[in-house]
Amino acid sequence: MRTLIIGGGLSGLALADALETAGLDYLLVDGRNRFGGRIMTETHGGGYFDMGPAWFWPGQPRIASLARRFDLKVFDQYADGDLLFENQHGQVQRGRGFSSMEGSWRFKGGMQSLIRALSGHLPKERYRLGTHVTALENNGSQLTATFASGESTVASAAVFALPPRLAAQVRFTPSLPAPTLQAMQGVNTWMAGQAKALAVYDTPFWRHAGLSGDASSRFGPMVEIHDASPNEGGPFGLFGFIGVPPLGRRDEHELRLQVSAQLTRLFGSAAARPDALFIKDWAYDPLTSTPADREPLQTHPEYGLPDAMKGIWSGKLLFAGTEVAGQFGGYLEGALEAAEAVVRDLLK
Repeated sequence: MRTLIIGGGLSGLALADALETAGLDYLLVDGRNRFGGRIMTETHGGGYFDMGPAWFWPGQPRIASLARRFDLKVFDQYADGDLLFENQHGQVQRGRGFSSMEGSWRFKGGMQSLIRALSGHLPKERYRLGTHVTALENNGSQLTATFASGESTVASAAVFALPPRLAAQVRFTPSLPAPTLQAMQGVNTWMAGQAKALAVYDTPFWRHAGLSGDASSRFGPMVEIHDASPNEGGPFGLFGFIGVPPLGRRDEHELRLQVSAQLTRLFGSAAARPDALFIKDWAYDPLTSTPADREPLQTHPEYGLPDAMKGIWSGKLLFAGTEVAGQFGGYLEGALEAAEAVVRDLLK
């Protein structure tokens, strides 16, 4: 019998890759019409710009191993030059603070290059995109998953490779124990409350002015800004994490005006008219976030697989995704760590 993998982000793809290598039967489904989940790379003028995770770090062996395996090009986050600080009155100071992402690594072609590498060798009959699981039934000997289309499939095990709060929205028969559902709903979805803005330019004018592109702000709307340019050539980019709470940023037109005004205050008139301005609000992406996730996380949560989510349906129901990783939860490395743990369970 096959394993059903629900979620085609990094964790789900890593799990599918491992089962493919082991010669085991599986079906990978994802509600989006693309792979990657929270990894999302926009393109403009031949440049690649990440609107979800953008970095990984030394000391994260799994993602480094994938980079070597697929011969993906890695480069250092740009950090040369002065930093900027915008105080609570909108006054800009130069040379204050430090480059918080110095020493991190990025992929040439964006994080989507990793997703393309993992998904590119999966047989087409092994995955279905645009397929949303609405119900999961356990009859004792097998599981039956029902899709939003009304179609269904059977499996010997199912793995939720997505945020536990999204998994809790599925209709389970028989119902999951109350402590299990409570545990699933209590796991904070990493990055779900975030929104990112990214401005693309023909030239890295901030570098020419001796600036790194790093800035922090107490005036906003972006609280933290970094250089998002490719390792060589152009176009070039600045991106920022938006600090306005989700309920205060529903008006995207107004948010765009505020982002442009802030970039101009910080980096001068050359920043006023980007060639493109992308905004991605993950808090209102229904395949990432639930209403419970709309309070942005102020600190990195303690992640891991709660005891109440272990051994469900005699081990037929499993959980992957970065939120259940014990060591690297909330990082891309955690998505790979969680997939690795599920593979061990399935191969027992």
